[in-house]
Amino acid sequence: MFLAWRELSFARSRFGLMGGVVALVAVLVVLLSGLSSGLVNDGVSGLKKLPVTAFAFDESTSVDSAFSRSTVDRDQLDQWSERDGVAEAALFGNQLVNAEGEGGEAVDLALFGVEPESFLAPTDASLLEGDLLGAPDGIVVSETVTELGLGVGDVVTLDRLETELTIVGILDGQHTFGHVDVAYVPLTTWQEIHAGAPAGTEVRPEAYDEATAVALLAADGAELDAAAGDDAAGTMTVSLDDSFDGSPGYAAETLTLDLIQVFLFAISALVVGAFFTVWTIQRKHEIAVARAMGASTGYLIRDALGQAAVVLVVSTFVGVAGGVAFGALLSSTPMPFALEAGPLAVASTLLVVLGLVGAAVSVGRIARVDPLTALGGQR
Repeated sequence: MFLAWRELSFARSRFGLMGGVVALVAVLVVLLSGLSSGLVNDGVSGLKKLPVTAFAFDESTSVDSAFSRSTVDRDQLDQWSERDGVAEAALFGNQLVNAEGEGGEAVDLALFGVEPESFLAPTDASLLEGDLLGAPDGIVVSETVTELGLGVGDVVTLDRLETELTIVGILDGQHTFGHVDVAYVPLTTWQEIHAGAPAGTEVRPEAYDEATAVALLAADGAELDAAAGDDAAGTMTVSLDDSFDGSPGYAAETLTLDLIQVFLFAISALVVGAFFTVWTIQRKHEIAVARAMGASTGYLIRDALGQAAVVLVVSTFVGVAGGVAFGALLSSTPMPFALEAGPLAVASTLLVVLGLVGAAVSVGRIARVDPLTALGGQR
């Protein structure tokens, strides 16, 4: 990389400008990655932390509306419980509600109705403070609920139904669904709320057999035979990851951000390719001299790609560092923003690799430089 280092030193202003553009793209990639991870956590972190392999919804529902429209019963639960490869099966209720704290605080909750003794219920390991599910009116809430000024012992009253629920425990970390804080509630209480019965009124008997879905946990080393189970139970089974599309707005949000990131990567490759195309044309005479002196085409191409790699790696590192620093400030705001090492590493690597692809396309012109013609043109 003898020529590459000399050119980087000689034309440092031009390479600095190019590097600045790549660094700004890297900052945007970091911010979009953090926003994407933050929105995912805010939309489905409650589901991600469930010890579930798959959900079996009513067969007449679609995935994007399954959590709001599906209704299954205990007969379907029994069918799944008897299937080979199923270690645990339990009814799972899901409903978004509006509530009010004792001080008039507006509280939106995603009620997860679970049987207190089932594998879905919170455990001591997931508890930050307080107690587990037990009392019919007791709920265990996400730690993020405390940001509203609520804590163990506080009572929230559901709008319209006037049902009072007492916070008995607080979970460690964020547990949200559809950008709403999760509250685990005994399944029987959830069924009464889901039936729309005001506090103190009777509920139709069949309501106590209903839930949103059958939560399934596969046995170690076993795979669920979803097709056979669905035929027997009249359900539609999707994996835990696929069920995320049932969270309100999840698919649209992630698709939009992913599309923006794709365009950023494409723009980065085009900008880098355009820069090195112009740079190759400008130094056509120098390339011709090097070839006339015996430099091989392969040597010159490797030198040019090494030069592009230096610019891309350094610029990406600077941009990522700046994006992480700025992202740390955003993490302290209400904006759903979370920097995760995995997605950040993938995005940075893609930025460098696609930039090198753009550069490789441009430096292909080196192979077409005729040293005799080029040198003759300078006489």
